[in-house]
Amino acid sequence: MPATTAEAASASIIMPDLIACMDEAVSSVDLYIADAKAALNELVSKDGKIDRKLMDVHQHAAHGFGWIATYGETLREVAAWARRLDEEGKFGEIEALLTQILFHEYCAQLIGGIPMNQGETIRPSDIGVTADGMKHLSSEAIQRFLNEGKSSEIMAAAAKHLPDALGRATVENTGLDETLDMIRDQFRRFSDDRIVPYAHEWHLKNEYIPMDVVNDMAELGVFGLTIPEEFGGLDMGKTAMCVVSEELSRAYIGTGSLGTRSEIAGELILIGGTDEQKEKYLPKIASGEILPTAVFTEPNTGSDLGSLKTRAVKDGDTYKITGNKTWITHPVRADLMTVLTRTDPATNNFSGLSMFLCEKPRGDDATPFPAEGMTGGEIEVLGYRGMKEYEIGFDAFEVPASNLLGEVEGMGFKHLMATFEGARIQTAARAIGVAQSSFETGLQYALDRVQFGRPIFEFPRVANKLVMMAAELIAVRQLTYFSARQKDAGKRCDLEAGMAKLLGARAAWAAADNALQIHGGNGFALEYPVSRLLQDARILNIFEGAGEIQAMVIARRVLDTKN
Repeated sequence: MPATTAEAASASIIMPDLIACMDEAVSSVDLYIADAKAALNELVSKDGKIDRKLMDVHQHAAHGFGWIATYGETLREVAAWARRLDEEGKFGEIEALLTQILFHEYCAQLIGGIPMNQGETIRPSDIGVTADGMKHLSSEAIQRFLNEGKSSEIMAAAAKHLPDALGRATVENTGLDETLDMIRDQFRRFSDDRIVPYAHEWHLKNEYIPMDVVNDMAELGVFGLTIPEEFGGLDMGKTAMCVVSEELSRAYIGTGSLGTRSEIAGELILIGGTDEQKEKYLPKIASGEILPTAVFTEPNTGSDLGSLKTRAVKDGDTYKITGNKTWITHPVRADLMTVLTRTDPATNNFSGLSMFLCEKPRGDDATPFPAEGMTGGEIEVLGYRGMKEYEIGFDAFEVPASNLLGEVEGMGFKHLMATFEGARIQTAARAIGVAQSSFETGLQYALDRVQFGRPIFEFPRVANKLVMMAAELIAVRQLTYFSARQKDAGKRCDLEAGMAKLLGARAAWAAADNALQIHGGNGFALEYPVSRLLQDARILNIFEGAGEIQAMVIARRVLDTKN
């Protein structure tokens, strides 16, 4: 069939050599990043090694470089995704338009400044990038994107596609296989039926996610997605986990986050547990019979786990745990706590830490912790509800010595670090879910809300917000899926997982904030779900590694690499 006038117009503004231009732009950005890396090394190195004190002095530059490196990796994965789709004949008009827009925006920010948040921007001059380094951002490919990638005509052409996306899970073709698409469809239907109609009420009333919903999630295999089949799990890998987490978090971040606790506990036991511990706990975690919670953070430690003070003292065949923990998610209804403690009192760093598998009875609001040696109080929070946050005090809380993870002391920090890749990938997926929900909520309102005689979606400043949400969703999805594939292949991916988490948190916050802006005054009313999305999005830049810590870790990892 001949193309319509609208289709022909859209095709005329899509760069004809878009795929090749993306590859060339990525190569130019790589050269720029190499120059930025060399410039940062000059600032933070002493005697040929990275100096911790200098990293602190030049923290803005170091953290900013983490963002620059994240942009580079993001553009690389988006280009790779586009190339794969193009080879399969699936790189359609909306994918092309959104990709052009994304490349324009991220290349422009690399030149003019990347917003690390609303009040902090990193610019090339902040790192000391040379004039020669800046020339890489003036390459022909990047200039093409700056000049041709994001005109008002292109934004309008992309916007015309968005109403058609309301009935779909994603605006773009994600490039995932049929099995993963089927999993997404299954969990989208479940979420729309069992979660979406009730989530806002749970949030407003600060109620637990009902146990019948939790049990339904268990039957669908949520808690055993990545646990091996020999222990009763589905052994589907991290990419499947991402898809499931996206859809559950799109409905309500609380349901998306329930799986995180099982993910962390399951991975801890798989990595560090004895055969007996694996056989005892993994099947019950996979089935949902055991609901775990992670008990790591302390009131005065935050990200500084090396200064952790909760201690475990061996007394015969038991350990007695004493100390205070905070920001513990879903502990009341949990059956198993993974508790990080100090077993060697002579240490004041990571070396003396050990992980315990602590069983406890389920509690309720009336009696949160019906266990001897354990007390706690709820922390009231803005968002991220449905599971409830608690401070917990341990006073000679007894744990069998056989429940020391791996039955070897001093391995706690190593065990914990090994779970961070999976946890951050999952957090990035949760961020995608919140951003997707913000996009859908904002789009629906923009189409329904009539002002000055027409839907507000017809005003470019409204439509453009939604187009940028869709473009950034492509970026974060592809970076997150790449991290998951790396993890599934048994490759180190702490760098990519951290990048996905860092970018995902910002994208979710921006999407929720812009969706609320589209709602105008109604967005400020608690009765509208978009108010919950803004509150839920805010936590994503704090837990599983605050944005500042994440950027520093990324910078250190890239500086440590030889190339």
